[in-house]
Amino acid sequence: MKFKNIVKGLLGVMVIILAQSCNKSTLDNIKPTGTPTSTNFWKNASDAQAAANGLYEKQSNSEDLYGRGYFWLIDASDDMVVGRTSADRENIKNFVCTGNESSIYAPWSLHFVVMKRANDVIANVPGITMDQATKNFILGQAYFVHAVMHLEIADLYGTDKQGAPVQNRANPIAFPAQLASVKDNYAYIAADLKKAASLLPYFDQLAATDKGRAHKTAAWAYLAKTYLHAKDYANAEKYADSVISSGKHALLANYADVFKIANNYSSEYIWSVASNLNGQSILPGAMLENKGWGLYNGFGYFQPTKELVDEFETGDKRLAATILKSGDIFQYFGQTYTYPIGGKSNSLTGYQFNKYMEPFSYAGGIHISPNGDEPSTDLNVPLLRYAEILLIKAEAQIMQGKNGDVALNLVRVRAGLAPKSGATMADLKHERRVELAGEWSDRNFDLVRWGDAQATYAKPLHGANGSVVWKARNFDPARDNVWPIPPKDIQISQGQLKQNAGW
Repeated sequence: MKFKNIVKGLLGVMVIILAQSCNKSTLDNIKPTGTPTSTNFWKNASDAQAAANGLYEKQSNSEDLYGRGYFWLIDASDDMVVGRTSADRENIKNFVCTGNESSIYAPWSLHFVVMKRANDVIANVPGITMDQATKNFILGQAYFVHAVMHLEIADLYGTDKQGAPVQNRANPIAFPAQLASVKDNYAYIAADLKKAASLLPYFDQLAATDKGRAHKTAAWAYLAKTYLHAKDYANAEKYADSVISSGKHALLANYADVFKIANNYSSEYIWSVASNLNGQSILPGAMLENKGWGLYNGFGYFQPTKELVDEFETGDKRLAATILKSGDIFQYFGQTYTYPIGGKSNSLTGYQFNKYMEPFSYAGGIHISPNGDEPSTDLNVPLLRYAEILLIKAEAQIMQGKNGDVALNLVRVRAGLAPKSGATMADLKHERRVELAGEWSDRNFDLVRWGDAQATYAKPLHGANGSVVWKARNFDPARDNVWPIPPKDIQISQGQLKQNAGW
């Protein structure tokens, strides 16, 4: 069965039961009821495979995770604004949220549901009699998926004074407990990723029907990212080098080609949301012009700012591939148009992200969902790609006092720019911003970890005509470097979860 169709079936009774009802709290969702169902599941290789399939279902088929839900926290950055009136989302951007907003609670909850599924695989699959290579592959996927979910939770909710919560594998009946420090989260994540890397094959060793599943260099890539966030720059460089020296990846010659359906699994691919027009990530539709000029139900939620546009250097090929601005020519439903179509746009900023527009370029809408209320496409939305690994290496080198020019300039030269000599952190910050704009790399978290968020957010954001579209915001690093843990889960935990300071 093709991977993109897995989410339609093969989840298995046990996997579904252990996910439990979304009407319950997060802690109910991830607190196992396992004993009655464990007698009926985890018996054979088919059960193990069904559980492995279930690892991806929430990631690829929920708008509240990689559709748009998790992106509301990325939207807090200076790169974009909330494009439609939505009090909850505006409160997130203004750092006056509570944590009980559905736009925060849903992705928080889903991360723990997926981690619970991964832990069920890790606990039960070793005892199943089955082909060892297949068993290793399934376990490798579980360790990898858990680590990716855990890293996102650690980045969003963990501090040096209070770590993010994680389920205790030795005592799965207990409520997920906060670790002492986010450093402990990062150590846990790194251990999982090393285990995953030892069990997983390379991407080019996967069967065609397994494309979209975890693989070895993806584990190394997330190790590099984990160590970068932990400020362990030597190990961040080491694992970025593991990806680079593997010879399994390379930049595509043309930046814009990265965001084309034909290149879903190109040499630049490391990890993406496996999508198709029948479901999975709706981010392309969430970024499309609201109502899609009458041709499609775009949501218009995430709109680029003039600050982001102005960050691009003259001659940078990435600008046109990243953002549509007034007068730009583009393809839409098989026709050639000038942006905005008919001279009218309901974009708050007068810009639109262009990175995910290729699926909408074809006549007849052959690569987009016929259901405009669930606007998924055949484009896999990148979560971590090779260009970011090069930038992770460059940053790790610069932070160690080394020269990071080689890795950084591979990215710059591809964009049509002159190479840098003696690149600084200011150069690195610039490259990350323009290379990864509108992606899951999380500009807000970058600003937080660099210590730049407070000064950046003290400035208003502007639209194409120079007018203020978002007022300056008050950002207190002592509080706002992390997000509020949903209070209703703190209450349900009976004090076992502690709120982040200041929230």
